[in-house]
Amino acid sequence: MSSAGIVDEPVLITGGGRGLGAALVRAFAEQGARVLIDYRRSRDAAEELAASIGADRALAVRADVTDERQVADLFAAGREHFGAPVGTVVNNALADFSFNGDQRSSADRIRWDEFAAQFDGTVRGALHVAQAALPGMRERGGGRIVNIGTNLFQHPVVPYHDYTAGKAALLSLTRTLAADLGPDGILVNMVSGGLLRTTDASAATPAAVFDGIAASTPLRRVVTPAEFADAVLFFASPWSRAVTGQNLVVDGGLVNG
Repeated sequence: MSSAGIVDEPVLITGGGRGLGAALVRAFAEQGARVLIDYRRSRDAAEELAASIGADRALAVRADVTDERQVADLFAAGREHFGAPVGTVVNNALADFSFNGDQRSSADRIRWDEFAAQFDGTVRGALHVAQAALPGMRERGGGRIVNIGTNLFQHPVVPYHDYTAGKAALLSLTRTLAADLGPDGILVNMVSGGLLRTTDASAATPAAVFDGIAASTPLRRVVTPAEFADAVLFFASPWSRAVTGQNLVVDGGLVNG
């Protein structure tokens, strides 16, 4: 990517204080964006990240995306700080989850409340954020919404039933929002990763799983958060101006189609 920058508008990264979210924040900041960093629990990490970018270009705000009022306050804080509405949203916030196949709930014992928690964090959260973004995006004459998905519903190498179902529903929401918001110049897409090396969520993943997945990819390695973030930048850039309702899989070639 060019150091001249491809994004100069305010960008919201939900779950931006750590892990993949922090990589996304850094990637957008490097491309000239002013970044609104949403966090729920990782206050110290989010504020440290914002400070490293600079107070004029980054702001960390606590908001639980499942709470509609907190999301509205998040957008208001961003507009006040940056003097402009958010033009790009990356729905990255993740309900509490650990990618540890040995500890996952199997088909015979998983409970509906585990599904409900993932749907709440993934779909409800993304819906609240998208709806709160719409007035500002329409004011700007357009906008971008990028949802973070997974390749697991195409290739359930580990059957995380609840997490995968939530992300599959998010893909459906991505496509229906794209159809509904296209006339407003608002593009809605998804970027789906496989196992990333390494985020907070994948820290519990055994090394053998990383090695097995790496061996199955054409690249013979696992994608890093920084590499994944590069793909998200595409959907916020002018180069994707005719692309909406799509799901780009970024997993080193493990899943095709």
